[in-house]
Amino acid sequence: MTGALWAVIRRDLLLALRQRGDVLNVLLFFVVVITMLPLGVGPEMGTLRLIGAGWVWVAALLASIVSLARLFAQDYADGALEQLMLSGQPATAIVVGKILAHWLVTGAPITLAAIPIAVMFDLGFERAATLVAALALGTPALSLIGAIGAALTLGLRGGGVLVTLLVLPLTAPVLIFGAAAVEATAGGLSPAPDFLFLGGLSLGAAALAPWAIATALRISLE
Repeated sequence: MTGALWAVIRRDLLLALRQRGDVLNVLLFFVVVITMLPLGVGPEMGTLRLIGAGWVWVAALLASIVSLARLFAQDYADGALEQLMLSGQPATAIVVGKILAHWLVTGAPITLAAIPIAVMFDLGFERAATLVAALALGTPALSLIGAIGAALTLGLRGGGVLVTLLVLPLTAPVLIFGAAAVEATAGGLSPAPDFLFLGGLSLGAAALAPWAIATALRISLE
């Protein structure tokens, strides 16, 4: 099972390196959405400092949804997904490997990109550190929950729109607690409760989502 997990991660990371343009497009989308905020609300630093962290979370959520299109679709189109599911390896191990690879090429770069963005919004060291830590804890939940929507809509016409409709309501708690952690730091309070909620959401999704995704993939392949 461990060997299958690492083999899937390695395979998906190699594919991402060969198609690095898709990975860069997601990161570029994240940055472009972030830069739209000053154009929409004005360049007043006090306003940007107040709502910047929440906007970063919105951009991270949207970028995560955009990246879901390539999570299973390419393997489904060329038959590789069916071969993986029929390989005799646990389906949950294959699913977990693909989600980990997805987070490494989307969630992790977004988390790192938040560092210069926090400087751009003048969040200060404490709020910037809280934002990065919250993204590190919360973005795995975005990948896990988003993968459920991607599996359920696999092969359907207009699946991208359906994924958005399915994923957005389910990821709202991640967005709420992620932004609340930064607000707590700005108010002189501890962000630990919000971190615990984010970690709990990611761990809960990690425990339940692979089984749901594996079942959805089997249904889609049938």
